Order: sequence, then structure tokens, then C-alpha cells
Amino acid sequence: MSACSGSISSSDRRPADSLMADHPLPRHALVLYKGGAARVVELERKKLTIELEDRTRLSVRPKDVTLLHPGPLESLDDLLPVTGELVTAWELLSGQTTTLTEIAELAYGEFSPSAIWAAWQVLADGLYFSGEPTEVTAHTPEEVASEEAERAEKAAAARARSAFLARAEEGTYAAEDEPYLEEVAALAYGQTEQSRVLRTLGFSEEPETAHDFLLRIGYWDETINPYPQRAGLPVNAPQLELPPLPEETRRDLTYLTAYAIDDEGSRDPDDAISLDGDRIWVHIADVAALVPPDSPADLGARGRGANLYLPEGPVNMLPAQATATLGLGLAARSPALSFAFNLDENGAPVDLEIVPSWVKVTRLTYEQAEQSIDSDPLASLHELARRFEHRRHVSGAVQIDLPEVKIRVHEGQVDIRPLPSTRSRDLVREAMLMVGEAVSRYAQTHQLPLPFTTQEGPTEPLPQGDSLATMFARRLLMRPSQRSSVVGRHAGLGLNSYVQATSPLRRYLDLVVHQQLRAHLQGLTPLSDQALMQRVGAAEMVSGSVRRVERQSNEHWTLVYLRRRPSWQGTAVLVDQRGAHDLFIIPELALETRIYRHRDLPLNAEVELILNEVKLAERRAFFTLGET
Repeated sequence: MSACSGSISSSDRRPADSLMADHPLPRHALVLYKGGAARVVELERKKLTIELEDRTRLSVRPKDVTLLHPGPLESLDDLLPVTGELVTAWELLSGQTTTLTEIAELAYGEFSPSAIWAAWQVLADGLYFSGEPTEVTAHTPEEVASEEAERAEKAAAARARSAFLARAEEGTYAAEDEPYLEEVAALAYGQTEQSRVLRTLGFSEEPETAHDFLLRIGYWDETINPYPQRAGLPVNAPQLELPPLPEETRRDLTYLTAYAIDDEGSRDPDDAISLDGDRIWVHIADVAALVPPDSPADLGARGRGANLYLPEGPVNMLPAQATATLGLGLAARSPALSFAFNLDENGAPVDLEIVPSWVKVTRLTYEQAEQSIDSDPLASLHELARRFEHRRHVSGAVQIDLPEVKIRVHEGQVDIRPLPSTRSRDLVREAMLMVGEAVSRYAQTHQLPLPFTTQEGPTEPLPQGDSLATMFARRLLMRPSQRSSVVGRHAGLGLNSYVQATSPLRRYLDLVVHQQLRAHLQGLTPLSDQALMQRVGAAEMVSGSVRRVERQSNEHWTLVYLRRRPSWQGTAVLVDQRGAHDLFIIPELALETRIYRHRDLPLNAEVELILNEVKLAERRAFFTLGET
């Protein structure tokens, strides 16, 4: 039968198929073994020996092979290429069930080992046919067209991928490479743990490696901060509606001069201080008035733990409406929860009164407050703050004064400003601590469950002195603070009891404190110890990530600042020596860096450091010591 003989019926088929189906496996037969050609060499009772294309011989069971042609085939080298009319054969058989034998005869005009092997390869390719040697389905034209289109698409994708990989190895990319680069970006953001692109290029599949790769080829620039997303933290404020401020009696305290003192550019003022005779008032944004327990906003804030403060700008735990409505000094008068108390002869807060209020607040930066701190009421407030601070230090408070900076990014520009220790900062800090101690005592008196902040003392004596090395050593010896429903001492603050209560716009557990205080003041049932600690656990699960990401983000932007100043030089102070390395602090950047020790220096030695290299993805800067 010729390859062009038209359609054929089952009655026209040669008996070769039945031969393949019924004939025992003879010596020198062509068989299929694991998809490859093999030749039967020896026959045994239960097994047979076959020879593979590489001349390897194997003993296998008859059921492990499929007979393609009974032979004789003296060598697999005899499987020579054949030509024929494959497409014509497929067109004749399209949509029918056929056999490998029939394909060989129609396409190549013969039933030979070479023709059968060629037909098998066509079947294995899967474009025109599919199935087994004795039962083959000839695809329809529509199926073939679909498969060809899919193969063309895959081939084009393979070419595009190869072109991308070639460009990537050269350190460049093209616009059409974005899908591959977004795969790498997903790893850099921590959204996946794998990257086929990096694996193909021979790189480790780590977020830092992905970040460095994207920087090197220019797909990312240095302004991309991946750490919030890598930690799974939201980068936008929640989009929730808050109810209007409830109708309730509020004491009018607008006659008091109230100051909200914060860093320049602060967007969420939530505390202010006043003085009424010798009575101190601390006004706190009344967040619990709008965010009761288990409300949508409360649940959202619980899941975030705290505001995320990034150099690029804050990501609030509460909807923007909360700050707009409750921020102190953002309107002519502000709703507050106000805390009034006196200091006794020892400097302890007493006679606490807590009232919902209306206050009129003037906003000041720390610099502005510093300029007015020698005049009342700030001068008197500062004197009271010094009394309270003295009491804390007598009680064992630990002073750790290490360099701090404020890092801000605006339109891609990095601004790093040292935060000097000023009387205005001391005043605000001590006023907030006064409230924390006063509220803690109030809760104990009224058996009100609150998340008390405790800290155990160090396990060994702290070094004395006021040098940077001493401060650094003290920090290393201090133990972490904890939240508990049981009152305990806070060793670092020198207070026998303390609760954070002054930042409900910024910290979720401060909001919980306000919710508890409001319930108590209104005669409602507050949360139980168990419910309280469940909230503590939920908030602390994420607040640790928030603090870590803030630290990583500050390091990132500090290194961007240095990267843009490749000739940077500055003063550093030696604060610790471990093994073969010295640890320096660069005060103007509040940056710690380790340098291999190559000359002996005493602690607190000031040296000149010269920037050598910045590895942004690793958050590491390398310096060399200047000549002395």
C-alpha cells in the first residue's frame, strides 16, 4: 500500500498488528524499554536479556518491555532514518483509532524496524498521535492546531527566558523581562521562598540575594525598602469607618494652657501637659471613646500591634479618621482623657483623677519648648519632672544615654538628624512616666486588670560612669521588659509598678489600658485578666516584628545615605571588644559597626572612620580606620 492511497478501512490492514500482539518475544526483536529502543539478545525461562543503545545489557521481565517489531534486528545501529509522508498519513487517519504498524505503513510505506521506530518517535512526540503502540488515537486538525499553538507559545517563552538570562548575566534587563524580575522581587519581599530565576543563574534563594540581584541589574533602586513586606506587615493604614464621638459629659479644661511637645513633623500628637497650680495635668487622646473593645477598629489595631514608624512615613494602626478626630491640637479643641495628680514630698504621683475632657492644645517642637523652658508653665513643670526623675534614680533607675537620630525620607532624599538630650525631652518623658506609675497605682487600688509593664534587674552589677562604652555595656546587661496582669517592679525605670498609658493612637496595649479605664469610670465591666492577656499575646506577636522592621528600615536608609556619599568620613567611638573585632558607634548616624582589630585601642577611643563599601541588601557598611 502506498502512502497516498486514500482512506482505509479496518479490513485493509495487514496482519502485522496481530503479529505484534500474539507473537512471543523473539531474539533480535525491537522492543521499547523505558521509552527508549532496545534489542532482545537472549531468551530465558522467565526473563530476557536486552541490549540498550549504549550497548549496556540488562536482564528484565518480559512485561517490562513492549514489542515494536519482531525483527530480526542485528544491531540498534541498523535503525536508520526513514522518509515518508507523515502529514499525509495523519490526515488520512485523523480522528480514528489506529496502530503503530498502520502509521508506519502509511507514512513510510513499509513495516520495518526503522519504520516502526520512526513511527514510535512520532507517537511519543504527541503532536499528531497519542496512545499505545497497539491503540493509537490520531488527533483531529483542531487538536493539532491547538497543540502547535501551545508549542509555539512555549518555544517563544523559552527564547524570551534565554534572552532574559543572558541579559541578567550581563547585569542588564529589558522591559519584557518584568515577569521574571517580579518572580525575584517576590522572594526579595518574602512572599515566596523560591526563585527559579536565581536557581538557574546559580544564586542562593534568599531574600537578601534576590534584593542584591535586583539592585545590581537596576530593576530596583536603593529607595525600595523591602523589610515591611518581608515581615508581612501592612504598609497602608486600615480603611475603616469610625463612629462619631459619643455624646457624653466632658469636663471643660480649655482654660488650661496645654502643650503637645513632639518631634518636628510629628503627625499623630496624642499627649499634652498642663499645670494648674501645683497640680499636673496630662491629657491623652481619648481613643477608647471611638474604639471600644472588639470593634472592627480595635481588631484591626490588635492585628498590627502598634504604629509602624518608617523613615518614609508612619503606617498607623488605626484609620486616619482617628488621628483627625482625636489628635491633640489638630482642632480648636480636642477630646481627651485627662489625668490630674500631684507629687508628694518624695516625688511620687498621688491623688490621681481621671476625666473625659475638652482641651485646647498648643503644639510645640522639642526645640521650641526648649526655648521656653525657663519660663512658666514649662519651667515649673520641668522642676516637678526633675523631682520625679530624682526619685526614680534614687530607687535604682538605670540611665542609658546612647546616640539617637531621627531619619526622614522626603522625595527620595535622606535626612539624618541627631536627637540631642534636652530638658524639653526630659520633661515629656518624665510626665509620661508619672502617668504610668499613677495609673498603675490606681489600678491596684480599684482591682482593675491592666497590662503592667515589668522588667527584672540585671544579673550582675552595672558598670559605673557616663562614657559611651559604659552605656553600651549597661544596655547589654539589661533584661527585656514584659507585660503581665500581675504587678511587678520595672528595674530600668526605678518604679515599683508601671503601665504604659500615654500613646493609645500609637500602641495597641495603651489603647487597651484606656478601654479598661473608661469601662471602670462608666461603671461597666472591664475585661478579665484572661481576656486582657489574650490581647497582650496577640499584640506582642506582631509588635516585635514592628520594632524589628523599624530598626531594619532605619539601617537601610542610613546605608542609602552613606551609599550616596562614597567619600564619607566621620568620628566613631570604640564601645566594645569581642574576639578579633572592635565595635564602634558613629554618633552622628547612631550606627554600630564592627571592624577587624589591627591595632590596640582603649575603650572610648575616638577614631576617624573612612567608608569603604556599602552592601545595601545585607544592611552592612564596611569602614577602615583613618590614620592617627
